[in-house]
Amino acid sequence: MPIAHNGSVELYYETFGSPTNEALLLVNGHGSQCINYDVELCEMFMSSGYFVIRFDNRDVGLSTKFDQCKPNVRSVQQAMLDGTEPNVAYELSDMADDAVAVLDALGLDRAHVMGMSMGGMIVQQLAIDHPERLTSMTSVMSTTGERDVGRTAPEVAALYYGPRTSDRDQVIRASQEIQRLYASPAFYDDDRVARRVGAAFDRCFCPDGVSRQMSAIIASGSRANALRAVRVPALVVHGDCDTLIDVSGGQRTAECIANARFVVIAGMGHDCPPQLFERWVELIVDHARTASATEPA
Repeated sequence: MPIAHNGSVELYYETFGSPTNEALLLVNGHGSQCINYDVELCEMFMSSGYFVIRFDNRDVGLSTKFDQCKPNVRSVQQAMLDGTEPNVAYELSDMADDAVAVLDALGLDRAHVMGMSMGGMIVQQLAIDHPERLTSMTSVMSTTGERDVGRTAPEVAALYYGPRTSDRDQVIRASQEIQRLYASPAFYDDDRVARRVGAAFDRCFCPDGVSRQMSAIIASGSRANALRAVRVPALVVHGDCDTLIDVSGGQRTAECIANARFVVIAGMGHDCPPQLFERWVELIVDHARTASATEPA
């Protein structure tokens, strides 16, 4: 089993294609495992000439869990409001270091990096902390951590932040209920959600890890000021039907990063349905190739 190490943290990863090609590292969103990047999508990037890497963030999938730290999201929220130090197991900067550890394990000095949702936040943090490791960055359906943008629609928040169940069938039904609210409306597929959520449940079910990741997002605060110093070639993509992270989050991200390209995909929610795979690959590959062509020798 391929494992990268960031100190004591073990990170499971998988690769597609030839390591002699330029690398494209895919970073997962909140609570999702590397299998959330469909094999078909990974193979499309591979067919475009990239060495594709997907990995499990800490606290999900086959990577290290922080079970010794019991999550308390509300206390973290209150600490941030009070201006006191939140009690968290880690922050997004630590998760960005995990991504670097995966590159190190593969002997890669640089890579194109793309992240969805929380993965976009991690990619932003990578560009802040480790710009020398990025040939390009793509932040998809994400936000800057500022409270006035990227807000969740109330009806979505009521389910997303509500109590969670541990029964497999109930987990699937709950996921279907909420994804109907935030997924791409024209492409939502109940059966596809059931298959994907069931596969993720069977591979690893760790609700405390999901809560610890949420605590990390909250405790990390705003990246807006730091993003203004980023010079990594940046693509920011968002859907105009995203009710989990409003499109204003993507717009603000692009405004903060010098020369970032902002693309709004009509009809896309907070997901990547197969019907949009070609559009995603077209956008990200074009951006990566442009960044590589303009990179200083």
